[in-house]
Amino acid sequence: MSASNMHHPAPAPLGGKLVTPFTVILAALVVIAFVILGIRFVYGIGAVTNVNDGYTWGIWVVYDVMIGSAFACGGYTMALLVYIFNKGEYHPMVRPALLASLFGYTLAGASVIFDLGRYWNTWHMFWPGYAQVNSVMFEVAVCITAYIFVMWIEFSPAFLEKFGLKDLKKKLNKVLFLIIALGVLLPSMHQSSLGSLLIVFGYQIHPLWQTMLLPLLYLMTAVTIGFAIVIFEACISSSGFRRPLEMHLLTKISRLMTGLLAVYVVVRFADLAWRGALGYMFEISTEAFWFWIEMGLFIAPLALLANPAARRNPAKLFIAAFCLLLAGFMLRINSYLVGLETGAGWHYFPSLPEIMVSIGMIALEILGYIVLVRYLPILPKEEKA
Repeated sequence: MSASNMHHPAPAPLGGKLVTPFTVILAALVVIAFVILGIRFVYGIGAVTNVNDGYTWGIWVVYDVMIGSAFACGGYTMALLVYIFNKGEYHPMVRPALLASLFGYTLAGASVIFDLGRYWNTWHMFWPGYAQVNSVMFEVAVCITAYIFVMWIEFSPAFLEKFGLKDLKKKLNKVLFLIIALGVLLPSMHQSSLGSLLIVFGYQIHPLWQTMLLPLLYLMTAVTIGFAIVIFEACISSSGFRRPLEMHLLTKISRLMTGLLAVYVVVRFADLAWRGALGYMFEISTEAFWFWIEMGLFIAPLALLANPAARRNPAKLFIAAFCLLLAGFMLRINSYLVGLETGAGWHYFPSLPEIMVSIGMIALEILGYIVLVRYLPILPKEEKA
């Protein structure tokens, strides 16, 4: 049954109190992050970070972009289900997932500028006279930027409904299918390209992570993380806003998540075997240790949800989704930082200001989500019994 033929509760603003101890703490973390960024832009990136000539990409790029954009794939996966595979039953979850993706990607795009030494030249990547069209980074930058604009357009009906602009919404709906198509294509391109970036690094990436399958592995994990973040956010939203949990939908999503995850685990180990890299797993090394942490987190959701009854248990669903988010986090940290070998004498660990800025960006995303779901029609309206 198509989305248009199914009955779903209309989205409605939650309302309620905005200023709470939790939102005040979030606002304080955001202020701290902006103060640190003020110091960074006045005194230079070296004043607040530990990046160096060996590790020119710090946590602001690796976490906020490589990891943050993967965590923001909920909107992408819901668009795939609803608009590409015509699974209209998931339609109530599209707008909340899209909102989280919107914040995640927008802040990921902004975070790139934090980490650029010559941030004032950011516009060069979009100017034909400067752009290097053969660069993987160029493709990532253009795709992510375009996707941010696409998501704002996809999300705009929520604003149009709030302000009563029904005629404008009708006009937008006539071309929205084109925007949604772009919203599926662009993440598929740049999520795989984030893996392609590592291929360019060549021998500098440890054999446990350096493979020609990196584009596929990164895309597969982005999709599975997209399912996981939808489950994770639904559980958090249900608890935080005291709303019923749509278990019938989350159970079905968990089946898709674990199915794709099982394929990923098989492909991952098969690739290691094919390349003759299995031996590196059993070395006594930092890389091997973190590899097993990463793979343990990928395998844990499969074990937790192996029994079909477990997929109807909210606690187990939440734990499985959380493990998968940590697994995606570790894959990207391992491949971009732990597995990066730039030569003797170079080391990197994020400074406290770097960590506080990343925490502040997460706080800003959560705070923005709370504000918008209270004032815009995003979450489905609760139907009174």
